[in-house]
Amino acid sequence: MAADDVARAARRVRPWRWVAGLALALVALLLVRFLVTNPRFEWDVVAEYLFDPSVLSGLGTTVWLAVAATAIGAVVGALLAAAQMSDFAPARWAATLYIGVFRGIPPLVQLIFWFNLAYLLPRISIGVPFGPTFASWDANQLITPVTAAVIGLSLVESAYMAEIIRGGLLGVDPGQRDAARAMGFTPGQTFFRVVLPQAMRVIIPPGGSQFISVLKGTALVSVIAMADLLHSVQVIYNRTYQIVPLLIVACLWYMAVVTLFTVGQRSLERHFSRGHTTGGRSRRSTPTSDGASA
Repeated sequence: MAADDVARAARRVRPWRWVAGLALALVALLLVRFLVTNPRFEWDVVAEYLFDPSVLSGLGTTVWLAVAATAIGAVVGALLAAAQMSDFAPARWAATLYIGVFRGIPPLVQLIFWFNLAYLLPRISIGVPFGPTFASWDANQLITPVTAAVIGLSLVESAYMAEIIRGGLLGVDPGQRDAARAMGFTPGQTFFRVVLPQAMRVIIPPGGSQFISVLKGTALVSVIAMADLLHSVQVIYNRTYQIVPLLIVACLWYMAVVTLFTVGQRSLERHFSRGHTTGGRSRRSTPTSDGASA
């Protein structure tokens, strides 16, 4: 009896996939109909305020605040990750306590706390402990909504980034370090040329998700009267009472920024994943003239 030819096998019919596909198409059709035919969305108002100067100014504040918090958080997080992986116990304990505190307190609570820091410290000074003071500032003037927002979001971001970076560094096979040393690399060359490029492949996906979380978390700074994107649309709809259309304006800009960043993140992931298999769907093989696959 001849063996079955796999190439001639009929494709298995899966009726439930058709049913699920039709159900999803029906849901999408109903959603589009709801968005288009419901006059309360007031799409003309959305178009009117989408590029309003105050909205674009708030969008710029949201983006730079997220970038600043992420940059500061990444630097501090890298130092915390190094401290956690150190064999110096006090540094390891201090880093663990820092991460536990700033990951455990909600960002909104931290923002309000830092905005009211002047209640605990009327003046902020730099000097020798228990000695002379070199400089001193009034806390009410130093801790503005911008300062409180940068401090609060950076502290939260650094705690999360520390764990992300530590996980990425621990994900590199220790044998890679041994091989680099055997080839005569210095500790610095081993880290920057062998360990870090491999760790970035693990760090970038959760790091990108963390940036998106910070970007959306900037909406919290509206409670301390900082003119971010959400605060800008709130000012407008408090005057015009067109709440839903203005919220749609904010949603569209948040989604646009997140989409642009996601495209950049995917590009970085591909750059640092060169030479690694992802385990996903493989590229279709090309048959050669003798019937073999290439």
